Amino acid sequence: MAKLDRKNVERIIEAVGGKDNIEAATHCVTRLRFALADESKVDSKALDENDLVKGHFSSQGQFQVVIGPGLVDQVYNEMIEIIGGARATKDDVKSLASKKQNPLQRAIKTLSDIFIPILPAIVMAGLLLGINNILTGPGIFYEGQSLIEVHPEWADVASIINLIASTAFTFLPVLIGWSAVRQFGGNPLLGIVLGLILVNPDLMSAYQYADAKLEGTVPVWNLFGFEVEKIGYQGQVLPVLVSAYILAKVEKFLDKRVHDSIKLLVVAPVALLVTGFLAFIVVGPITFMIGNALTSGLVSIFDSFAALGGLIYGGLYALLVITGMHHTFLAVDIQLIGSEGGTFLWPMLALSNIAQGAAALAMMFIVREQKAKGLAVTSSISAFLGVTEPAIFGVNIRFKCPFIFGMIGSGIAGVLLAVNNVLASSIGVGGIPGFLSIFPNQWGVFFLGMAIVLVIPFTGTLLYGRYQLSRQSNRLEKENTPDSAVSEQAITTEESSGQNDVSLKSEANPISTKLTVDITAPLNGVIVPLSEVPDPAFSEKQMGKGIAIIPSEGKVYAPFDGTVAHLIKSKHALILTDANGIQVLIHVGINTVSLKGDGFTAHVETGSIITEGQLLLEFDKERIEQAGLPVITPILVPDGQDGIQEIKEYAGRAIQGKTPVLQVSLDPKSGVSDMEQ
Repeated sequence: MAKLDRKNVERIIEAVGGKDNIEAATHCVTRLRFALADESKVDSKALDENDLVKGHFSSQGQFQVVIGPGLVDQVYNEMIEIIGGARATKDDVKSLASKKQNPLQRAIKTLSDIFIPILPAIVMAGLLLGINNILTGPGIFYEGQSLIEVHPEWADVASIINLIASTAFTFLPVLIGWSAVRQFGGNPLLGIVLGLILVNPDLMSAYQYADAKLEGTVPVWNLFGFEVEKIGYQGQVLPVLVSAYILAKVEKFLDKRVHDSIKLLVVAPVALLVTGFLAFIVVGPITFMIGNALTSGLVSIFDSFAALGGLIYGGLYALLVITGMHHTFLAVDIQLIGSEGGTFLWPMLALSNIAQGAAALAMMFIVREQKAKGLAVTSSISAFLGVTEPAIFGVNIRFKCPFIFGMIGSGIAGVLLAVNNVLASSIGVGGIPGFLSIFPNQWGVFFLGMAIVLVIPFTGTLLYGRYQLSRQSNRLEKENTPDSAVSEQAITTEESSGQNDVSLKSEANPISTKLTVDITAPLNGVIVPLSEVPDPAFSEKQMGKGIAIIPSEGKVYAPFDGTVAHLIKSKHALILTDANGIQVLIHVGINTVSLKGDGFTAHVETGSIITEGQLLLEFDKERIEQAGLPVITPILVPDGQDGIQEIKEYAGRAIQGKTPVLQVSLDPKSGVSDMEQ
C-alpha cells in the first residue's frame, strides 16, 4: 500500500479555490464531491497535473474530482484534517449544490422528482382505461354498437374496470400532494390530506365547472361578503403543486418554532388550515386560470402550426429520453387530459418508442454475430412494449444510423398525428399497446402512424446498413493481400469491428506470450461502451477501462473466485479482487449513492470470500428509476494496478457467468499488486 502524499491533497484544496471556497465536501466510492462558493476559482490545470486526480467536472451544481476507488477515502480524510471543517453528508452537498443550478434546471429536476414516483399508478390507470375503451367504444367489434351494448353481461365488468382506472385520475391531486410535499421537505401524509381536500365530494367537480360558469350556477362560499368559488381541482396539476409547496414551508416554519409538547396539536392543524384557505381563496383560482391558459396556448400553437409541432416533438422525443427531460412532459400530458379531455403529445411518444424498436430490429439483418442479432431482437421487443432504453443505448446509439432513422420516422408520424389531432384519453403503456389509450374513433390514423414508424426506420436502417457493408467489403477486397497471414488477421478484425458485432474491440495479436484473464458478466443485460454512461468519470475513462451493462434484472453475481475488497456503505458499489490480484469495480447505477442504500440488499461484506456465480448484491431497478437515476452499471478495472498490460472490452448481450465482458492481459513476469488503498 503506497503512502499518500499530503502535498498532493493540499494542492487539490488549493486548486478548487482554497478552503474558504469549499462550502461542503463529501465523497462516494470514486470521487470527491464539492459544493463550492465560486467554481470560477477552480484551477483546472493544477488538477490535471495532480498525480492523485484522474479527472474532474461539474455536474448539477457539484464540482467532482475523480480520485478512484479505495484511495478516495484516504484523500477525503486527509483533506478534512487539513481544512478543519466538519464532515458533510451527501445530502448536505446536494442541497448546497442545487442552489448553484439555474432556475430552469431546478424546475425540471423538481418536476421529475415529483412525477416519477407516481408514474406507475398513472400508467396502470391509462392501461385499464384503454381496456374500458375497447369494451365501451362503438364500432370496434360491431357496426355502430359497442361490445357491452351487444353483450350487456359485460357492462358491469366494464363499469368496475372504469372505476378502478379512473380513480387515479379523479384523485390525482392526492398522488401529487403526497409526492410534492415529500419533495419540498414536508410531511407526505399532510400532502395526502391536502390532495383529498382539493377533491372533496362537497366541492363542484372541475369537470362540471365550465358548464356551471356559463349557466351561472357555480356554488360559492361567502366569507364576510367575499365570495369564493366552491370548486374542486380534479385532474389539475398546478393548484396542488403550489399548495403543496406552501404547506411544506408552513409546516417547517411551525415545526422550528412550536414547543415539542404541543407540536401534535398545533403544527399539522394550523399548516393545513392556512394552506386550505390560501388554496381556495388565492392559489386555486389563479393557478387554475394559469393552467388553463397554458394548455389553451399549447393547443392553439398546435392548431396553428400542427405539422411543425408534430415534426419537432415527434422527431426529437428520443433525444429527450437520452437527456432525461421526457419526464417533465408528464405534467403537461396530465394537465392537457384534465383541461382538454385528452393529450396530443402522448400519442407521439408511443410512436417514437416503436420507431426506435423498428430501427433496432433492422440491425438483426445487418450484424453477423449471433449475440448481436439476439440483442437487436430482444431490445426491439422491449421498445415495442414501451421501454426504449435497451434499444436506444444498447443498439441504436452505438450504430448511430438506427437512432437517426428512428427519429426521422417518428417525426413524419408526428406530423400525421398532429395534423389529424389524434388524442390519448390517458397516459398508458408506450409502444404498440399505446393504441389502448387512443380514442377508438382515431385508431385508424394512429395505426397508419404506427405503420410509418415501423416501415421507415426499419427500411432506412436496413438499406443504409447494407450499403455501408457493401462499401466496406469493396474497400477490404482492394486492401487484401492473400499471401499475407497478417493482412488476413487484420481484415478479419476490421470486418468484425466495422460491423460492431459482439467481439473484442481492440485487435488481438495471434502470437502472444501474455497471460490473459477473462472476466465474465456479473449481471444479465446489454453491454454498452463506457462512453454511453451519463457520467464523465466513467464515460471519459478517468478511473480506468471497462464496459457498462444495462441490466435486465436487479442481481449482481461474482464474476470470479476471489474476495470482496470493499463494499460501499450505501451498497451501490463494490470492489472485487480475483486470484491474480486483479481488482474490478462494479458500480450499480449513476449517482445511486444518493439513495443511501434504499433499494439495495448486500449478501456479502468487505473481506468476504466469494465464488464465481455467487449472489453478491440485489437492487430494485424500479426504485432507482423512480428516483430519476440511470440504472446503467459500469464495470471497470481501475487504473493503478501493476502488471496489467492491456484491457480489451467486449460488446453485445451480457449473460451472467457465461459471456465475457472484459479480457485482462497480464505480464507473466509480474504479478498484479493491489491498488493504492
